[in-house]
Amino acid sequence: MKAWIATRKGLFEMHRRGDAWQTARSHFLAEPVSMLLPPDDTGFMLAALNLGHFGVKLHASDDAGNTWREVACPSYPEQPAEPKQPFPWKLGLIWSLERSIDGALWCGTLPGGLFVSRDQAQSWQLVESLWNRPERLEWFGGGYPEPGIHSICPHPTDARDLLIAVSCAGVWRTRDGGESWSVHCKGLRADFLPPEQAENPNGQDPHRVQRCTAAPDTLWMQHHCGIWSSSDHAAQWVEHKAQPSSFGFAVAAHPTDPRTAWFAPAVKDEKRIAVDGALCVTRTRDGGQSFEVLRNGLPQEHCYDLVYRHGLEVAPDGQTLLMGSTTGNLWSSFDGGERWALVNGHLPPVAALRF
Repeated sequence: MKAWIATRKGLFEMHRRGDAWQTARSHFLAEPVSMLLPPDDTGFMLAALNLGHFGVKLHASDDAGNTWREVACPSYPEQPAEPKQPFPWKLGLIWSLERSIDGALWCGTLPGGLFVSRDQAQSWQLVESLWNRPERLEWFGGGYPEPGIHSICPHPTDARDLLIAVSCAGVWRTRDGGESWSVHCKGLRADFLPPEQAENPNGQDPHRVQRCTAAPDTLWMQHHCGIWSSSDHAAQWVEHKAQPSSFGFAVAAHPTDPRTAWFAPAVKDEKRIAVDGALCVTRTRDGGQSFEVLRNGLPQEHCYDLVYRHGLEVAPDGQTLLMGSTTGNLWSSFDGGERWALVNGHLPPVAALRF
């Protein structure tokens, strides 16, 4: 089993050896890697870099990371003078990368544009049907000043069915390959808005959405205001309460069991640290009716780690998990989260993990 850790100072490739992880090699050392797309059966993979003054860059590998080459980066069209736009049409970050079963590559960005490539990242096209929605003019940023697409959920059997989540603009779905879109926020609530606006789809701040691969109608969401799930492909969302907190950024959905998901709770809003200085993972195995608090092997004193949206992942086996923090700690579990072990306590801040 292999895993990739995208950090502020490079991309690290790790191999599992028994009940341990070993760092095999590093890529783009000292450069900020915001997201990666793990290799397909041919070895093709992508890594997105955010180089500040030098802009956003995208690199591809045809041999699972042995060699890399720079490829085309998504770019926005020229910004019109009217109607007035809330944010500049300039690529600020590649926040999500996924592929659908037909080989199409999808890229979610700041400031809220979705791009698709059908030629292995030789070129990218802005999905104008979503970009031109009149609601987009009301989208706004969550953790960033601009809105951003951080979750892309391709359907495992239907290439034309795609679901995305935007901070802040809720959940959107296409059933025709991106030709048209509908918003799916029924049941969600944004308690940071005035009461009369709490159910406004444009005000919803999903932090991460993941799909159960084997039961694709089941979705799990970590929202700024709590934990939600849907069993009917986002037609309706149901809220769940967890302790020690329902706030967090990350969610990992079990690949085969739609009733199981993991979360990384934190103190919300102005603090954003581990609850009571003790790190834990919460897990539900009954569809959100109850949550177990998993602490074995995680620091329980003076711990202030935060796990970003893409910092908690479960492998296809449904038992192996990795969790990386903004403090540069990386933990692993091989038994569904019952026990955790520190893999590396000296990494740069972790942005994303992929198996």
